[in-house]
Amino acid sequence: MDVFACAGCGTELTAPVSRVALPVHTHHGGWEELHPPLMEPATYAVDPQPTGPPWRLWKEVAADEAARQGVFAPVYSVSFGARNRIVIAPGDSRSLTLIPDKCEGYCQGVDGRAGPNLACEGCGRAVATRMDDCGMWQTVWLEPDAVVRRRSELSAGPPPDWDDLERAEHRVPPVEPDGSWSRRWEAALGVALAHLVAVTEDRPVNLPVGPVAELLGHAVGRYLPAGPGARSVGLAGPGIRLPRPRPDVLLVPRHPLTGAPWRPPGDEAAVVPLDSGVWAYLAHTGETSPMPATGVLPEGVLRDDYPLPPRPWYPLTPHRRAFEDTLVRLPAVRAPRLRRYRDAYCRAVSPASAG
Repeated sequence: MDVFACAGCGTELTAPVSRVALPVHTHHGGWEELHPPLMEPATYAVDPQPTGPPWRLWKEVAADEAARQGVFAPVYSVSFGARNRIVIAPGDSRSLTLIPDKCEGYCQGVDGRAGPNLACEGCGRAVATRMDDCGMWQTVWLEPDAVVRRRSELSAGPPPDWDDLERAEHRVPPVEPDGSWSRRWEAALGVALAHLVAVTEDRPVNLPVGPVAELLGHAVGRYLPAGPGARSVGLAGPGIRLPRPRPDVLLVPRHPLTGAPWRPPGDEAAVVPLDSGVWAYLAHTGETSPMPATGVLPEGVLRDDYPLPPRPWYPLTPHRRAFEDTLVRLPAVRAPRLRRYRDAYCRAVSPASAG
């Protein structure tokens, strides 16, 4: 495991933590809602993309300069913040104190708009940013130039691997206990849809019968056209047999440690990466569909619980910002066909946002 310490005075700023993949829903939560911590206890992740202030308006940034920041289509503003910021759960922070004049927020918390708002108790140096405002997952972001990583004497055990996806506890149910759709699923669907639009170049697709079609079909039908010449989509990954014939596009999990998409050995065809917990649920549902049923119960299903578990009354809808932010960060969006797709999407969502 690792411990992060102040680069200025050496004060330890975290409990021992072990690295995992950056969650795909990191920057995408439900608006006007308070969220739990993003990271599990004793874990950390690294965001390779520039995040946070300073921000520059798109009209002030040249296209090639924005591309170096990982943005390939017009947006309102581009982050020129630090790369490789480290995110931990707030409960794993140590020896940090808030900087009172940098605690701005929208509603019920702080959002980090003014830059680092946490200082090292040892030397007073600004080293991290606490974020917990409405719509944000609770996080502490360590500034990469302000901290150093040290090896801890504690052992974290074997790092997470593909085998972890087959554990029941790794699966993320699509429905929250209150009957609403999971915010993690909404964000994961937005990210996956952006990749699907890019790899299919805005062409029709056919989803496999079962949980994938039941849960994702409504969203795919809204974001991609219908018609002839559809590309086939299949679910693939560790522990399940590769569909035959091989679909044109594979829905695959991200590695729980590296975040890299799974690929069949020697196969370089198109894949769409999914949040590993979401993929694990689709591949190993272990229960009946969360979609509202019509008619009688499916054959073989017996229920004696009352009241019935809450179910959403509307189809699963992707997180809009997750879709938009992912699409503009895919180099493929610069192709003429996808540029037209995004321009039409922006006009449909908000005419003022078309770029």
